[in-house]
Amino acid sequence: MKSVALLSLVVICGMGGLGQKLKPKKRSNGEEINFRTKAKDVCTMTVSGDEEMKLRIECKNQGKSYWCEFTGKPSVCRPFRKNPKIYWNQIAMELRKLPHACESTQVLKATMCQKAPTDAVMKQLTAGMEPEDLANQDKLVQKTSASTKEAGKSSVKKIGKPPVLPLIKPTQHGQGSANETEAMKLAREHCWESLHGFCSYIIGIFRG
Repeated sequence: MKSVALLSLVVICGMGGLGQKLKPKKRSNGEEINFRTKAKDVCTMTVSGDEEMKLRIECKNQGKSYWCEFTGKPSVCRPFRKNPKIYWNQIAMELRKLPHACESTQVLKATMCQKAPTDAVMKQLTAGMEPEDLANQDKLVQKTSASTKEAGKSSVKKIGKPPVLPLIKPTQHGQGSANETEAMKLAREHCWESLHGFCSYIIGIFRG
């Protein structure tokens, strides 16, 4: 009886181990795959989800950074259920052939799931730039505005204040008019009315 019970225990353990081997391998959520695009963008691919999976891609190159997200149900593909690691590596290989990981394609297919239903295809859900790039654009606009203001100040300095006009001194013509008035006054005092003009002329010559 002991031998039969021992044999039964061995068979049960063996079946349990076999069942564990037949379970599909799963890639843990949040695991990352690094790759470079054709344009040398340094990218990181992160996988999350269970039945419906999400693929997030983040890339950087020469001060620019962008990201995008794909979603799909690769679990409907039988080869994926057997070895999801190979599936994601094939996706990364396809991305390496592209110049831009987010703009160059809207769908991602693994060669091992070419005959799988369309739900297995990873379709792009959203994309965008990182906030730091938007901040750099704002800094560039502010720098341009500051340069424009400095150029305006320089122009004002070059124009300067308007020149001060010199005061105009009284001319000899003004002095002559004063002499003529004085001559006419004397002519009115000492000459007849009909000779005022003549007397004023003579007096003006002498007062010269």
